[in-house]
Amino acid sequence: MISELLRSQPEIALFASLAIGYFIGSFRVGPIQLGGVCGTLIVALLLGQTGARLAPDLKNIAFALFIFALGFTGGPQFFANIGRGWRYGLLSVVEIVSVLALIMLAVTVMRLDAGTAAGLLAGAATESAVIGTASEAIGKLGLRDAETLRLQANIVTAYSVSYLFGLITIVLFTSQFAPLLLRVNLRDEAERVWRKLGGDGAFGEGQQAAAPAIVGRAFKVGAAAGATIQTLEQQQGFNLTIERVMRDGAALPVEPHLALAAGDVILVAGRRDAVVALSSSLGDEVDGAVFGQLFAEKIEVVLTRREAEGLTVAQVRERADPAEGRGVYIAAVTRLDTTVPALPGTELNRGDVLTLVGAKADVERGAQRLGYVLPPTQKTDFVYLGLGVLVGMAIGHLGGRVGGVSVALGTGGGCLLSGLLFGWIRSRHPLIGSLPSAAAQVLKDFGLATFIAAVGLSAGPDAIRLVREYGLALPVAGILMVLVPGLLSLWIGRMFLKLDAPMLLGAIAGQQCSTPAISALVGVTGNSTPVIGYTITYALSNILLPLMGPVVVGLAGKIG
Repeated sequence: MISELLRSQPEIALFASLAIGYFIGSFRVGPIQLGGVCGTLIVALLLGQTGARLAPDLKNIAFALFIFALGFTGGPQFFANIGRGWRYGLLSVVEIVSVLALIMLAVTVMRLDAGTAAGLLAGAATESAVIGTASEAIGKLGLRDAETLRLQANIVTAYSVSYLFGLITIVLFTSQFAPLLLRVNLRDEAERVWRKLGGDGAFGEGQQAAAPAIVGRAFKVGAAAGATIQTLEQQQGFNLTIERVMRDGAALPVEPHLALAAGDVILVAGRRDAVVALSSSLGDEVDGAVFGQLFAEKIEVVLTRREAEGLTVAQVRERADPAEGRGVYIAAVTRLDTTVPALPGTELNRGDVLTLVGAKADVERGAQRLGYVLPPTQKTDFVYLGLGVLVGMAIGHLGGRVGGVSVALGTGGGCLLSGLLFGWIRSRHPLIGSLPSAAAQVLKDFGLATFIAAVGLSAGPDAIRLVREYGLALPVAGILMVLVPGLLSLWIGRMFLKLDAPMLLGAIAGQQCSTPAISALVGVTGNSTPVIGYTITYALSNILLPLMGPVVVGLAGKIG
């Protein structure tokens, strides 16, 4: 009865896979969480035993939207990190080269077919997008339909088996085993790096500081009498601003050369450490009710200014004209939808989203100098989206033979490259191509989950056969494909690149495209310093690994 219903109405199987899969994927055991995509695949493999199938066109459309959105959101960071972040980027190269070498070794020793080899890559590297690019590459080999379906089913099964073991391995390696090999206390090391980057005593759990970074406090002028506003602000590197001055109950115009008098009540706003440092030389802190209700503006700005790329937050402040930078504070830095600590020593990349805080006129002036205000629109530019996907499909028809190996990008690889290009263009010309982050996230989540459900349903009947054929060999191979690149990157990053342990381990989590691993690291370190290394390698590996799908299919076909 149920089998007949699912076969006649496969949309029921689709949404059942999504609902049950994401429910299963939400459970956490320690730092380990399967996630919705893997959960959806497991449920789809089970429901696939009933014979339910989704139309191939739906699968192709879903994957095209997912992979284009992936490239679109990662484009600005990808191009920003190609040259500038070479030390971290080298680790992504280590990941790609070592994984490809291990895959070819497994193909030779275990006699893997092209589908199983590609699935092993996708699962061990925890990069689901490889399933799509490899499936398309197999579809272009010109094999019989039955053989094509078998190889594509093997991708999904090998992925589902190796993913779990790869996920557990990378989480435990980065958060537990690697610190032992480095002989460091990861929490103490993270606190040292935090302070080296300019963090103060607000060393809080996770990515949220124990107290707000930007504060406002009122003082009654005592020892600071006779000093000018500009002198006091300059003492703290313009990391605070005297916003209001009250003298004998009357508000005075705040001008740089205004000299304060004993008994003046002033409102000081800025970075907490700077305000605290200056407070002892100002006078007694008082109730700020005399200033009435004040509003601070908070806007998000995409950094496009070429001169600011690679500079730290402190250097941007130092090089700004005091009149232009006055009253503008960077409260947060968002990179690839991940919050990077906005410390004085944090380096900025073009494409970063900066959260500016200050008076309305000040932050608007700062936004004009740094980039463009991120429009709060909820509308998607479907002209730009449709054109981007069409260009990606056209690129996907490109291919050829490299060293005797036939390599074709396919729709997946083409849309990924197109997304990179269109995302980069959007970052340079913000008036075109609106794709709000929430809409892009829906395209990525729903597109990938639908694609995974479709391939899982079609692969169901072949899943058990492949597991019986290889037994424990696939899980062991998946573990080795995490440990070998991880150990190589740990050695290279520590001995030659001289990277600090928290950022190095974050970069290893990023080269593996593992969100659970960086979450576990942040929990162990107690702050978000590992995120600095994670975002760079994640941006690179998240683009390069899917492009390896067709390469693995071509190489495995030739060697096999």
